[in-house]
Amino acid sequence: MKLELPFLGKTRDSFIDQGIKEYSSRLKHYTALNVSILKVKRKQSWTEEQERKEEGRVLLGSLPSATLRVVLDSSGKQVSSEGLADLISRWEQEGRKQAAFLIGGPTGHSSEVLAGADLVLSLSRMTFTHDMIRLFLLEQLYRAYTIKAGEKYHK
Repeated sequence: MKLELPFLGKTRDSFIDQGIKEYSSRLKHYTALNVSILKVKRKQSWTEEQERKEEGRVLLGSLPSATLRVVLDSSGKQVSSEGLADLISRWEQEGRKQAAFLIGGPTGHSSEVLAGADLVLSLSRMTFTHDMIRLFLLEQLYRAYTIKAGEKYHK
């Protein structure tokens, strides 16, 4: 199964960007991975809701229609690392060809993105920057694949 990670804009902090590159490289040993940087044109006059809608339009517009959509949001379902590995295994067994993990911008996701999700997933109830979540997500995906492979990293 191919993993799509469309990111809204570039990662600002170089140490986070280095971690993203490291875990992307590690993850590619287990599955196909595409990390893409999407540009969002923002207007200063926009409200937060208008910004979320535009970000959502860009995110959803970057995906083929058959893609499994996992939306990351603090209100979502929390699973353990083993639970994430089980979810990925189930999706693979179901014949899913592609899954996208969608991280919102600084103000979160639009209602359209949340409504169109196949799964709303929370990495934590705590609030983190969307750049940090990129790194946390990649680490957890890598951990899930090592669990699936029976390797020791996850311990």
